[in-house]
Amino acid sequence: METEKKMSLTTKVLIGMALGIIVGLGINLLGLNEAGSFVNEYVVGFFHIVGKMFVTALKMLVVPLVFFSLITGVIGIGDINALGKVGGKSFALYMLTTAIAIAVGIGLAAMIGIGSGVHMTTEAAFTAKEAPALSAVLIDIIPSNAINAMALGKMLQIIFFSILVGISILMVGKKAEPVVELIEIGNEIMMKMVNIIMAVAPYAVFALLAKAIANLGLGLLVDLAGYVLVLIAALMIHLFVTLMSILKVFSGMNPITFLKKMRETQIFAFSTSSSNATIPVTLRAVTDRLGVNNSVASFTVPFGATINMDGTAIMQGVATVFIANAYGVHLGITGYLTVIMMSVLASIGTAGVPGVGLIMLSMVFTQVGLPVEGIGLILGVDRLLDMIRTAVNVSGDAAVSVIVAKSEGKLDESVYNDPNAGVLTDDDLDIPDEIEKEMAEIVKETHDKS
Repeated sequence: METEKKMSLTTKVLIGMALGIIVGLGINLLGLNEAGSFVNEYVVGFFHIVGKMFVTALKMLVVPLVFFSLITGVIGIGDINALGKVGGKSFALYMLTTAIAIAVGIGLAAMIGIGSGVHMTTEAAFTAKEAPALSAVLIDIIPSNAINAMALGKMLQIIFFSILVGISILMVGKKAEPVVELIEIGNEIMMKMVNIIMAVAPYAVFALLAKAIANLGLGLLVDLAGYVLVLIAALMIHLFVTLMSILKVFSGMNPITFLKKMRETQIFAFSTSSSNATIPVTLRAVTDRLGVNNSVASFTVPFGATINMDGTAIMQGVATVFIANAYGVHLGITGYLTVIMMSVLASIGTAGVPGVGLIMLSMVFTQVGLPVEGIGLILGVDRLLDMIRTAVNVSGDAAVSVIVAKSEGKLDESVYNDPNAGVLTDDDLDIPDEIEKEMAEIVKETHDKS
């Protein structure tokens, strides 16, 4: 019993992940996932309910966590010029990694020549959604109604409003101390809520992966083996070579330590397929595990979850080469450079739009003259590969956070290098008896006064 109590959350999540994949594959390979079957209706259905509740609980935390954390961060920086430097560095690094990502995807796919000689047909149809103009996205950064922006989860608008509130508090000065204290307490409460929800993560990860693998299986990967293998290889190269090299060069921090401490967050991202839903987990890992000061992390993490498209950019590069070869279209150097430039711009222009990966891909295809209906060829495997792309995206968010924090002197290297820093165990969820008594006395006093 003692051993189980000391087991870290990461270990439990890894066990849940492995068991989820095994159970999901078993259901799929045995054909137990047929529509209307008992297993599909009740077992896989139960997995769906558990997983969906967990992802929804994470999403529930995103807006208040970003709001409180970002205001606390702005106040912590205490200098508007420094805030501008953090934003500028973050934006430049995110655009740089996105450009490198798509170049890696195109380079690897073109070198191997995936799709050459393949003349595939598909029953799947894809209708391109209209992407918003960049000017409309820039105008939309400023919310006409801050409460509505929070209700709809419009991240860029929430970031803008939170920064504005933080700056205004700084300008008010000493009179705003009660508000500052309230916001700091709110931020601390939200982080405790993250810990509570993460306690059920191993079971949720098991349910999410068992459901996904039971429905998708691995059979559909065979028909598109070349595309799938090259895309996964490009994603791994970007994660382990590109991002870790950038981390080492710009911050000097140990990439192996980074990868070990981000493993838990990567599994969350893989399970949920959503950078936004993973924001609470990423923010906790970046601050508690990697030692990035909240004044930096509170900006770089939600900002990165909104505009950092490394994984999606790689998918665009590989998919462009695959579809071009499959349809016998020769793009040439100019075409591929256009794809790189378009993808980097689209990562800003489609920020926060649902189905962003396919919207960006349809924009790129239209620009270089590829048939948009070719996207239908890869729709079947996109859900599974999206899980891997999201894990790469959150790793990029965290790497940029470390780099920016180090350059601003906001990185606690002792926390970064401590393997046990921020490790969450069951003991962390226990409420000490003295705190319970203290809170009971406060409630009693308040009640007596009323």
